[in-house]
Amino acid sequence: MTDQELLEKYRDPSSRNYAFNLLVKKYQQKIYWHIRKMVIDHDDTDDLVQETFVKVWASLEQFRGDSQLYTWIYRIATNECLNFLNKKRRRFFLPIGDVEGELMEKLESNSDYTTSGGDPSGEEVQMALQKALLKLPDKQRLVFNMKYFDDMKYEEISEITGTSVGALKASYHLAVKKIEDFLTNR
Repeated sequence: MTDQELLEKYRDPSSRNYAFNLLVKKYQQKIYWHIRKMVIDHDDTDDLVQETFVKVWASLEQFRGDSQLYTWIYRIATNECLNFLNKKRRRFFLPIGDVEGELMEKLESNSDYTTSGGDPSGEEVQMALQKALLKLPDKQRLVFNMKYFDDMKYEEISEITGTSVGALKASYHLAVKKIEDFLTNR
């Protein structure tokens, strides 16, 4: 079912709940992984996914269609994610490095990462990439995740983040450079 069909069903009071359930089913997994890459922890991610869809439910009637539905949902998820990370820093008066350290601990405890002699395994390479990503500022990490993992176009990321395409390209290339530096100097 297309987004337009979902919206039409949603606007009909007799099929509103059904349409919203279809919308959640369509986007839940993508939103989960979008958030999970930022907050690492499964429980925090589940909470943020739920908050995202609560906000979608509350605001869907006002959705004007100026952007695509999925970019609008991603924008809500992105804002929830960044707000969560900022609140976490403020609540515990943590500098960025401490939040990064906490996320790093969660990353390592949530993985099957093991060190073996010789060439690194795929899991080790993935872990190294995830550790490098945690070194990036939140917004750079967000841009990198959306471009690299979600294969979004800069124009779509621009709609989600409210940042110009040029600034996004610069942010992405800076992120790539920092990741390369981290991986070669570890």
